[in-house]
Amino acid sequence: MKQSSLPRAWPHAPSYYAASAHPAPARPPAEGHRRHQICVVGAGFSGLSTALALAERGYDVCVVEASHVGWGASGRNGGQLVNGYSRDLDVVAARYGRTAAAALGAMAFEGADIIRDRVHRYGIDCHLRDGGVFAALNRRQLDALVERVTSWQAHGHDALEILDEHTIRAHAATDRYVGGLLDRRGGHVHPLNLALGEAAAIEALGGTIHEQSPVVSIEHGPVASVHTERATIRADTLVLCGNAYLGNAVPALRDRVMPVATQVMATEPLGAETAARLMPAGTCVEDCNYMLDYYRMSADHRLLFGGGTVYGGTTPADIQARLRPHLARTFGELANVRIDYAWSGNFALTLTRIPHLGRLADNVYFTHGYSGHGVTTTHLAGVIVAEAIDGSPARFDAFAALRNHPFPGGRLLRVPLSVLGSWYYRAREGLGL
Repeated sequence: MKQSSLPRAWPHAPSYYAASAHPAPARPPAEGHRRHQICVVGAGFSGLSTALALAERGYDVCVVEASHVGWGASGRNGGQLVNGYSRDLDVVAARYGRTAAAALGAMAFEGADIIRDRVHRYGIDCHLRDGGVFAALNRRQLDALVERVTSWQAHGHDALEILDEHTIRAHAATDRYVGGLLDRRGGHVHPLNLALGEAAAIEALGGTIHEQSPVVSIEHGPVASVHTERATIRADTLVLCGNAYLGNAVPALRDRVMPVATQVMATEPLGAETAARLMPAGTCVEDCNYMLDYYRMSADHRLLFGGGTVYGGTTPADIQARLRPHLARTFGELANVRIDYAWSGNFALTLTRIPHLGRLADNVYFTHGYSGHGVTTTHLAGVIVAEAIDGSPARFDAFAALRNHPFPGGRLLRVPLSVLGSWYYRAREGLGL
């Protein structure tokens, strides 16, 4: 894999992805007064997906980003293409009705397909590999996976295979699991290189991306205005895609999501032989615990191992100490392996665990709150936002119609209340319930 030629001052998390990113051009901050058809706030996957889908339709698109392309969760995550949502479709049906579940179910596997199409169409080098596994640590979790297959198949999704305690070892050579579910339409990528490739595709289609342009405020109206520190951008349509990093720029959205930190570490290169022995099929794996572990092999045969959750989005003082015991339980021979990179990043959690899409005004759209399923769902969200702007709002409105709630207790109490909830679920798992 190519090593990055980005300047040493590039303000990105000191991750394996940043160290192995492809070269990226300088994208100067927005300055002065600008006028565009579309302004997208945020150059993570949501914003890039939206901007690319609109540029493909011939729109004049400008993207403003507070830091650099892929700086937030999009360039730091586990890189796993996990289909579906953070809540199963039967939960969607029970909460919102069968019509809503049918609409969301029809889109549940589209995000990974959008990524594959763009990787091939634009020649994005991001080490795309097929196949993702949900690993069950006990019989209760395996039974839930069997039910998930039935649910997904009812919505037209197949390419699924239930694994037993023997066949799952082709995906992870560990005795921790009693079985699992193989989703052949899942997979994994180098997420930062995917983001950089999508940014280049936007620019090749005539779009503009301004980095180091944090948004200070927005104004609604027939023509929306975005104010950065050095520019005012007026646009017919505005799309807000800041997710966990939007901050206080849009008060109406601030309390609808909560930033949650998750951690990832990358081992030293293990060599092709060890990598193939530990994960023979080359897929990615996540377990079924409430506080789950997830892992995969990189192109240069490192194990990328993630997990942990910190509500409120703070970074643990010692990421290795937090994750290494989980790694050792999964692959005992790696208990003392050297860790070359360890980093943290925030995703946005909604109270419902369902993505939150909607409008603040007729020409101001937003999408955020993917609750841990961001790599695929961001790409879907960008496409359906573009469809809505282009005059076909039905799929966007299927999400926008779902009621979203602010976190109870406001900004002061949302973290301790969420921690209490997580303790409950972890206690149930510890008891095998």
